[in-house]
Amino acid sequence: MKRRICFSVTNDLNYDQRMIRICSSLHKHGYEVLLIGRQRKHSPPLAHQTFSQKRIRCWAHRGAIFYAEYNIRLFFYLLWIPVDIYCAIDLDTILPNLVVSKLRGKVRVYDAHEYFTEVPEVVRRPSIQKIWSSIASWAIPQFPYCYTVGEALAGILSERYGPSFEVIRNVPVKTRNVPDQNTPPPFIILYQGVLNEGRGLEVLIQAMQELGDVELWLTGEGDLSQVLRELTDELNLNERVKFLGYLAPTDLQEITPQAHLGVNLLENKGLSYYYSLANKTFDYIQAGVPSLQMAFPEYLRLQEKYEVFYILENLSVSSLVQAVQNIKSSPDEYLQLKNNCLKASQYLNWEQEEQFLWQFYERVGK
Repeated sequence: MKRRICFSVTNDLNYDQRMIRICSSLHKHGYEVLLIGRQRKHSPPLAHQTFSQKRIRCWAHRGAIFYAEYNIRLFFYLLWIPVDIYCAIDLDTILPNLVVSKLRGKVRVYDAHEYFTEVPEVVRRPSIQKIWSSIASWAIPQFPYCYTVGEALAGILSERYGPSFEVIRNVPVKTRNVPDQNTPPPFIILYQGVLNEGRGLEVLIQAMQELGDVELWLTGEGDLSQVLRELTDELNLNERVKFLGYLAPTDLQEITPQAHLGVNLLENKGLSYYYSLANKTFDYIQAGVPSLQMAFPEYLRLQEKYEVFYILENLSVSSLVQAVQNIKSSPDEYLQLKNNCLKASQYLNWEQEEQFLWQFYERVGK
């Protein structure tokens, strides 16, 4: 009989590449998988997947009221569905999974996609951080099986909360077609991800004023969507800064190889970002696109092994402009990094990483 696994997230399911990969892999490996997420006001129809999906509709859409409502609705839904393994993705779904798994005597798993109590949106609000920290300190030690996305974060979470965290990196599916080595002009900088604070996006747009022959493509949406659009309009950059909005994973895979440079400009506003290992980093590598990364531990570790990045020591308009200008004026170095990306992509892909996922879940509950 197939073991039934239920994963819970608070985001829209269509754009969650990480969970689509995890759920698809486990379904392929013989598990019966259900992914539960959030129904937004303008959510498109669910894309077909090999696993089951469920979206929960809420009256509230942000803030404490949303989290409270979503967790209550999630609790009652989890209570009445047949599940063998409950997996909470980050702290915002941990309480219903903990309580229901205890009530029903089932196995529970905690998947830490980030250091939740140390993201900028939480760090800058001490009272909110205190609440989430209390939830983490009480709930995480009660999860016997845990994993996260990078070695540095695994060490910190294990030390702070007690359970041993294993590492399953957030890497993309291997690209079947080799990207074109000769990406035509103009020079395109690509940002993948949510448009939230702490991502260096304001600095990036301001730098575009001094990079006249460069285009910036921003994918995704977020809390800063309107602010960034207003800044772009204020600086008269509408022709060179393009907001592409939410993109399906397949569309993103088509767009990424068209870029010349990927960016991941996290600001050191909390330990979550400092010890992060962003999925966009691996997406750029898989597409054969060199990227600009901050000098944070996980990116330095990858750079030492694969030499696929340009490393930025500090984030400012002047340092960013200088970095891009140096990249554009060094075609031989750029081509070497591009070739290094294609070589590294043979190792940094989901076909390799999913083996660790299968091994982890085979141990769960035994």
